[in-house]
Amino acid sequence: MELKEGLIKDSYELIIKELQSIVTIFYLFLVGMGMLFKHQKFSEFGINIFQYADIFDFLIAPFQDYIIVLFTMASLTFIYLLFKLDSYWERKCPRMYYLFSLGLSRKSWHRAYKILTFTIALIAYLYFAADFYGRLFRSTINRKEKYTIHYTDDKIISGKLIGKTNNVIFIWENKKVKILPITDSIREMEIED
Repeated sequence: MELKEGLIKDSYELIIKELQSIVTIFYLFLVGMGMLFKHQKFSEFGINIFQYADIFDFLIAPFQDYIIVLFTMASLTFIYLLFKLDSYWERKCPRMYYLFSLGLSRKSWHRAYKILTFTIALIAYLYFAADFYGRLFRSTINRKEKYTIHYTDDKIISGKLIGKTNNVIFIWENKKVKILPITDSIREMEIED
């Protein structure tokens, strides 16, 4: 009986360790995706977000925009399924796979080559998707609501909100980007209809 309980406990601890590793890797991937998507979004307006953002801005980036989370989950699932389909095809139809791979599937380095190819394809896919996301955001900026920022010295600035970090606000006004530091001199910020 004790042997069975010890086996169950060991199995449970192993599953928890593996789950922690998976969650950590997934979160790091999400943060990387958030950085990439945020960079592409702001670069469409000529802003290098890395000059204005701190590490906390990037740690929460994936959760500020649900599109990043959904895209990351869909991308990882798609790549995983593609990799599994490739392995299945290699096992079930080795002759056809051999012909399709131009005879490379029987080389000793083919497995490493396949992993490298999938990794490069994933990186390219993510970059082009982030670029598309940035261009899409840029095209929808005119449909966004207009913000008005009131300073304590009665200065008023209004425009379309591109985004913000912990330290600055980016406003799009008359085809120009205004970078406004967040300070105590901002009295209020309101959304216009």
